[in-house]
Amino acid sequence: MADLELLRARKGAFRIALIPPEVLDALNDGLLPTVNLNEFLALDLARLSRAVAQQLGLDPAHERLTDTLAMLAAFKPMQRHTHIARALYDMTAEHAQRDALAHQLATHPSDIARSWAVQWLQFGGQSLARRLQGVHRFAADAHFGVREFAWMAVRDGVIAELDSALALLQPWVHDGDENIRRFASELTRPRGVWCAPIKALQAEPWRALPLLEPLRADGSRYVQNSVANWLNDASKSQPLWVREIGERWLAQSPTPATRYIVKRALRTLNKKTAGADEEEDSLA
Repeated sequence: MADLELLRARKGAFRIALIPPEVLDALNDGLLPTVNLNEFLALDLARLSRAVAQQLGLDPAHERLTDTLAMLAAFKPMQRHTHIARALYDMTAEHAQRDALAHQLATHPSDIARSWAVQWLQFGGQSLARRLQGVHRFAADAHFGVREFAWMAVRDGVIAELDSALALLQPWVHDGDENIRRFASELTRPRGVWCAPIKALQAEPWRALPLLEPLRADGSRYVQNSVANWLNDASKSQPLWVREIGERWLAQSPTPATRYIVKRALRTLNKKTAGADEEEDSLA
């Protein structure tokens, strides 16, 4: 077996075809986290899910998992993970140590396995407050992929209970962990990525100001990019409001962090303005 410590120190291949066989084997056996998108896309999800099931003490040949894997190709790539997560969740339904299995999955060495664990929060019918409490550990995960699955796992709850979500997330934007602060911003983006939009925030983005204001001069570039993307989303439906926010923030907080956020937040609007100016010049 390859030395896992050496493999953990690897740099990800810049093409799928260049991923070393020993790395791919370790990834598919659930022994290593992915380090880039190419590794994520190269995974054999059937092999990995069976390996993870066996590591949890579940039957890797269970009918529920087998049926899911047989249909996997019919789903979009991100949906495949949700279906596998659901299959594993259903397989533990009558297990006497279900909570222990959930913890084992949530602390698994594979980032993909932990991503399946976070999706279990969608299946239990818990309140939004309980789901946010449960997702906190995943929002702070060291792996970028788990953090993305984390906000997607509670996005529907935010859409359904927006006012409650905005209130519950206010302590998050003051957290000492940049990942937690970024999560609150990314989770509530009006347009979002790979998910349904929050139409209420597209129409009234100012409702989220209690989350955005504390982040307007955040020292983390990770957080700054998320806040800028949040406002850029809002600029596509409420351009005047976003410009006003940018002007006010620069006046009240003339810091490098705020200037960076505002510049990125206005990138779509500024492109439109530049394009309109060029068209006007060409007609002159």
